Amino acid sequence: MGPNVSLSSALKQAELLREDGNFYFKKERFGAAIDAYTSAITLCPNVAVYWTNRALCHLKRKDWTKLEEDCRKAVRLDNNSVKGHYMLGLALLQRKEYAEGVKQLEKALDLGRGANPKGYMVEEIWQELAKAKYMEWEHASTTRSWELQSLKEACETALQEKHIFEVSQMEGFVDEVDTSLSKQLQTLASVFEIAEEADRPTEVPDYLCCKITLDIFRDPVITPSGVTYERSVILEHLQKVGTFDPITREPLFQSQLVPNLAIKEAVHAFLDKHGWAYRTD
Repeated sequence: MGPNVSLSSALKQAELLREDGNFYFKKERFGAAIDAYTSAITLCPNVAVYWTNRALCHLKRKDWTKLEEDCRKAVRLDNNSVKGHYMLGLALLQRKEYAEGVKQLEKALDLGRGANPKGYMVEEIWQELAKAKYMEWEHASTTRSWELQSLKEACETALQEKHIFEVSQMEGFVDEVDTSLSKQLQTLASVFEIAEEADRPTEVPDYLCCKITLDIFRDPVITPSGVTYERSVILEHLQKVGTFDPITREPLFQSQLVPNLAIKEAVHAFLDKHGWAYRTD
């Protein structure tokens, strides 16, 4: 009975400390909030929410290392922690670990959908996941292009060095050696041209791109007139240009914008198929 009473007392005290932390957090006193949550963790280290609460303070401070550490502890304690997986994903993206970051965000999205499909966290995770997939796509494409170019240059250098050696060894046959080098370089260029074409991401369909920026959607919203825009772009238009649809010219207000989930799904499907071609698990 004694140990149970002690445990119950510790949990009550930890909960009071969590409430203190929440109070400080709302006041944006993140240092004080961290101290309160740390004290709660010291009393009850196996409660995942204390770790995610402290992690949120680290997120506000952009302390990505501590954010990752607390989130990893939280998901070990509770693998169904939406916030734990979500913030861990954000921390990993900061380290450019795109593949693992995307996995964590997808896990958070699946858990969030199951817990509260219409909750604010689901929409927030959606937006970050779209950005993460886009970043992973860009990173993979750039990396692959750089690797191919480096390999091509290395092959050209090797052929040039081979040519120099053959010229030194085959006096009187320089023309034949030069001709051979020229053919080899042409063949090499042709091979890499085919490789680059095969690795080049498929052109993004128009319907997956914002009509203003022409960039692929990350957070698409649809207007009453049926036109879809990137959220940040249409909001900037409404604030700086005027409260009307830039294409149809019909009156438009921020409250009328609705997330276009169908386009979001289509963008994710496109990136899954074409954007991750170079990913290795």
